[in-house]
Amino acid sequence: MMQLTDWTPIILSVRVALIAVVTVTCLGLPLARLLARRDFLGKDVLEAVITLPMVLPPSVIGYGLLILIGKNGIIGQKLEALGISIVFTWWAAVLAAIVVSFPLMYQSARAAFKSVDVNYEKAARTLGAGELKIFFAITLPLAMPGIISGVVLSFARAMGEFGATLMVAGNIPGQTQTIPLAIYFAVDSGDEATARTLVAIITVFSFMVIYWVNRWAKRQNY
Repeated sequence: MMQLTDWTPIILSVRVALIAVVTVTCLGLPLARLLARRDFLGKDVLEAVITLPMVLPPSVIGYGLLILIGKNGIIGQKLEALGISIVFTWWAAVLAAIVVSFPLMYQSARAAFKSVDVNYEKAARTLGAGELKIFFAITLPLAMPGIISGVVLSFARAMGEFGATLMVAGNIPGQTQTIPLAIYFAVDSGDEATARTLVAIITVFSFMVIYWVNRWAKRQNY
């Protein structure tokens, strides 16, 4: 049965998912707002690159991250020169979660921004409102239901990330072992009690989050 120390994967998974969601939200919103309203040469290529992690196998994403941040990687070599190592740390799990969840945040936010009636923004401009004020006072509130959906989907994806995390962060109990990794290796070692407990926890937690968002969305439509 689970002991107190076995709650480490849960705490780590929540921490990784929260950091990933904050990051993809901060990066995804302005990018989605820009690409939702602007057309330029190479836009289709850029959007294809952004959404590519949605269709690539997690192992491919993990290998790509190793090429970038591994000890012999493009970025990894520069970090090693500074005495910084990301691979096989929980920050590698965060990076993997960011990469796989970013497309979900971007797609949801982009659709939400495109659904906003531009006439509201035009009216605000005629009244002398600046672009920043228009974004926070008009565009963002009107797009909020779609953005919240993106946040929830990104959080769920980050919590459930397995393949890329295993490749760049490994399975180090107490350091990089997230819930999906803990479940897999618990089943592999025959520890069915721990596996069932973790599955129940993440299932109930995910259900509660989705249920709350659905209830919130319904209240927003009334």
